[in-house]
Amino acid sequence: MLKDIENQLETIKRGCDELLVESELKQKLTTGTPLRIKAGFDPTAPDLHLGHTVLLNKLRQLQDLGHHILFLIGDFTGMIGDPSGKNTTRPPLTHNQVIKNAKTYTDQVFKILRSDKSEIVFNSKWMSQLNTADLIKISSTHTVARMLERDDFGKRYQNNQPIAIHELLYPLIQAYDSVMLKADLELGGTDQKFNLLVGRELQKHFGQSPQCILTMPLLVGLDGKNKMSKSLNNYIGIDERPEEIFGKIMSISDELMWNYLELLSFESLVIIQKWKKEVEQGRNPRDIKVILAKEIVARFHNKEEAKKEALNFEARFKHGVIPENIPEIKLNGENDGLPIIKILKQTGLTKSTTQALRMIEQRGVRLDGEKVNDKNLKIKSGTTSVIQVGKRRFSKITIL
Repeated sequence: MLKDIENQLETIKRGCDELLVESELKQKLTTGTPLRIKAGFDPTAPDLHLGHTVLLNKLRQLQDLGHHILFLIGDFTGMIGDPSGKNTTRPPLTHNQVIKNAKTYTDQVFKILRSDKSEIVFNSKWMSQLNTADLIKISSTHTVARMLERDDFGKRYQNNQPIAIHELLYPLIQAYDSVMLKADLELGGTDQKFNLLVGRELQKHFGQSPQCILTMPLLVGLDGKNKMSKSLNNYIGIDERPEEIFGKIMSISDELMWNYLELLSFESLVIIQKWKKEVEQGRNPRDIKVILAKEIVARFHNKEEAKKEALNFEARFKHGVIPENIPEIKLNGENDGLPIIKILKQTGLTKSTTQALRMIEQRGVRLDGEKVNDKNLKIKSGTTSVIQVGKRRFSKITIL
């Protein structure tokens, strides 16, 4: 049985950026028929990260409301390359790369979605059957001027940056997926709004009831400013080791923590608001961050690993090892990271490179509680770490 409409709408809108059009969605819900809900993922990288799970979590919520989830793997569109947010033409992937990445997606996605209530579909199934005349007919439904209304295309055109013809086809092909799947609702990030709207228009052209649109905020990565992305190395992979997931979540800022809770946690908004009030009244926000880190580790590993990492963190950080309110410093990284020696000198944790080398040799430098033994160690860009020199010098370092 589907839950009552108002409760459904509250769940659907939690954490979303925009719902278009709410009155239409309410009308679809009144029929009592499970909605066909689509979300597309181009397998452009071999692993899913927490940024992807913002949509996946919402799909799971909708699944629990009784709706039918269409997890679309864009094995055809993946070879075109989604131009959303790009200021240059993105090199297309080969068929073998797409298939390999798609296999990883299907292996990982059921860590969140219920396999018995999900339908995995590949858009090559219908796109490979289109002939040239079919594609031209679809292309005729939109003008170049309409495509240039898209922010990234418009900016590139004004700046005399090239826009390849195949990039203009991408929104149309994504929209045609909605036609073939007869989607009632499509989910996407805020950067996908134009593409999702094209889906509505194309469905109307084919005589279908237009899909509603739910856009979700883009999860900010560990650097605190850019969208979570593997290419920017500011991500938390859902297949990473428990200690890596736990440590990365603990490294985010207190302000960003609330955004992560709203978009990633399955806790109720009532509980999250309660935690906010407690922090305002003096509770250490780190306690809340531990709760979130345990939840995420348990979700992608198990509760035992979550408890273990929480205890490790408590032993390493809470029992007087690292003081409160340590300095926070941001440094510009290099192509392959920033050497620990440079970090120690630039942050003033050591007075010179010579002293930095000596402290490492004497095992007087710790990185996130672990002793540093390698003087050639480099810290990756997009990561935040606590570095300790001796017993009393600490800094929280973010490599940009």
